[in-house]
Amino acid sequence: MRKIALFAAAAAVALALAGCSSSGSSATPTAAGCTLTAPGTNSAAVTVTGDLDALPTTTFTAPMTATTTERSVVTTGSGEQVTDGSVATVDFTLYNATSGAQLFTTTDAEVGPQQVTVDSAQFLPGLVKAVDCATVGSRIVAVVPPADAWGTDGNSTLGVAATDTVVFVIDVKSVAAATASPTPSATLDPNMPLKATGAAQPAPAGFPTVTLADDGTPTVTIPSTPAPTTLQIGVLKQGDGATVADGDSVTVQYQGVIWSTGKVFDQSWGQSPATFTTGQVIKGFSAALVGYAVGSQIIAVIPPDQGYGAAGNSTAGISGTDDLVFVIDILATAAA
Repeated sequence: MRKIALFAAAAAVALALAGCSSSGSSATPTAAGCTLTAPGTNSAAVTVTGDLDALPTTTFTAPMTATTTERSVVTTGSGEQVTDGSVATVDFTLYNATSGAQLFTTTDAEVGPQQVTVDSAQFLPGLVKAVDCATVGSRIVAVVPPADAWGTDGNSTLGVAATDTVVFVIDVKSVAAATASPTPSATLDPNMPLKATGAAQPAPAGFPTVTLADDGTPTVTIPSTPAPTTLQIGVLKQGDGATVADGDSVTVQYQGVIWSTGKVFDQSWGQSPATFTTGQVIKGFSAALVGYAVGSQIIAVIPPDQGYGAAGNSTAGISGTDDLVFVIDILATAAA
């Protein structure tokens, strides 16, 4: 789920780390099954003090510019090592190396630690390079060039321009081994359907039209009318499975479309179903899950105040005035 991670409600920017092209910075495969990124003059010039798992005090001379990702270890932990493909739980604080400004931190109580799969196809290559080979209990500094961050798009939501180098200070809290299967969650039934299996229901009046390919992939046709101004949710297929509860870990297929253009900006179709908790998505998406049954297909028309708000999400091509349409197949749910 590369872009659905962008919809984290409390930590949208923290999880907006969809993979970009890597700059090919210096990295050395190790016998431990991880890829070690070398330190450099930039990462060595960043001074970090303060307790682990708390907001660090970070100083460096701005502007700082890097052409490759550099990684220095501030504190070496004694715990298990992070390896390629594993899932690390981390706290991190992000800085703009051009201005020196702090942009975001997960140490805020409303955000909290985040999970990062050590795979640059899923998360920012620079973040992955920083975490890989670290041991639990470590604090890492990474200086990351645009090519290992948000590339030529930058990230206007965070305040990162296309030319900005960024600095991460990362505390590694725990690590879990990669699963042997590409199944999104170890709790899933291997016989889980890959599309909604419920009984078809008539679409609510005024909603976009949804047609389905044989494999379940939707095609959404937007009506030639203004989008509704409030959140609208309809059931296209009524499932008879377990009902999604608030806080559950839910597995879905989904497609997101921008109402004004009809453009698909994100989907799980053609990849793997996505798994996340109901609290990790924008309000409108969560509302289309909680209270609905496994096997259902839901359509949600989401206004900006239930989505990204006035800031929009430039990485996904969403403006602050864009209404979104999601078609969601609920495949499984479990208590988180």
